[in-house]
Amino acid sequence: MSTPKDLAGWLAYIERQHPQTVALGLERVARVRAAMDLAPTVPVITVAGTNGKGSTCAMLESILQAAGYRVGLYSSPHLLRYNERVRIGGREADDAALVAAFARVELARTAAEDAVALTYFEFGTLAAVDLFLRREVDVMVLEVGLGGRLDAVNAFDADCAVVTSIGMDHMDYLGATLEAIGREKAGIFRAGKPAVIADAGAPVSVLAHAHSIGARLLRSGQEFGYDRGQGWWTYWGPAGEEAELPYPALFGDIQLQNASAALAALDSLCDRLPVSIRDLRQGLAGVELPGRFQRLPGCPTLVLDVGHNPQAAMVLARNLSDMGSYPRTLAVFGMLGDKDIAGVVRSLAWHIDRWFVCTLPPPRGAQASELAQTLRQAGVEAVREFQNPAAAYAAACSSSAENDRILVFGSFHTVADVIAILERS
Repeated sequence: MSTPKDLAGWLAYIERQHPQTVALGLERVARVRAAMDLAPTVPVITVAGTNGKGSTCAMLESILQAAGYRVGLYSSPHLLRYNERVRIGGREADDAALVAAFARVELARTAAEDAVALTYFEFGTLAAVDLFLRREVDVMVLEVGLGGRLDAVNAFDADCAVVTSIGMDHMDYLGATLEAIGREKAGIFRAGKPAVIADAGAPVSVLAHAHSIGARLLRSGQEFGYDRGQGWWTYWGPAGEEAELPYPALFGDIQLQNASAALAALDSLCDRLPVSIRDLRQGLAGVELPGRFQRLPGCPTLVLDVGHNPQAAMVLARNLSDMGSYPRTLAVFGMLGDKDIAGVVRSLAWHIDRWFVCTLPPPRGAQASELAQTLRQAGVEAVREFQNPAAAYAAACSSSAENDRILVFGSFHTVADVIAILERS
């Protein structure tokens, strides 16, 4: 086959290079990393967790950008464009840069007699780090895709590793208990390096692994933490206290946990990446992250949230309550079939007045009928079924009054389809 010429061609190509969508393990990506001589010398901050890792990465990027550093941010999944996954200096990588990076990964992948079969995520991770090195970023912020210990991102040693919250998700790959999942997340820690644990109630396995390898533990509520104020908050950590910080521009009480973890990571690297109180304030106030309890202006109120597991649904329920009272809340709801649909429904069933459930594409998308059945089993009757998120959203808009609230949630796919509609309108 000839080499793809554009980004769409490359994305289709790399999807076909490994028979499995998810195939955890570091051996394949390590071989190609070595062939490409990808050896970062700038600080690397790696972030893992069930929920909150995207927000934490966004805050790290925003603060470091405010401090004048050229940041390479690798995150996933994307909402509308693959380019969203690779940001350099606050901007998405353009198609030409990504195509060139994919070509370099391909050359290294096929150089040996037995070509390495990389997964889509492994291919993308190597391309991102290659671009960061070529563009001479000052710091890399790498978001783990799935788990931690065997995720492709973990092929690169973290100078500081952050674990956010830990919940029940991806159990087929990570284990059926919080302790097992926590052990996988903690695999990003490195001996002698800072290991930031954002959740004061993290599983014992996370702490045990950090101790066993001699990582420098920074635990929420122990080595760092935060105090809420009226309109401001205070962070305290290894480098001291920072008072009168603005609340993060990302909505929700949980964001203080994420923000304090980001600040603890920066504290631990202050000799290499010093930031000022002004940088902290500017970065927190200006942070943006589409799809994370994103509230859009207009009537009715529109809320977009990519949460797709029970832990995220509980946070979403609290955020909905904190928004105040609305005559009705209408939900556009689509999920992947391998997620805990019943667990998500239990957390949100009584926060929503009318449900507009939709089918997501195969092979992983759940059918609208499955979502409707789960809701009815939970005692919810106000349910309508649609073939896709666009149809469900159109019906929700038609059924809503000016002072109502429409919530779009359950999957990146669901939110992305509605954002695409909004961008076209």
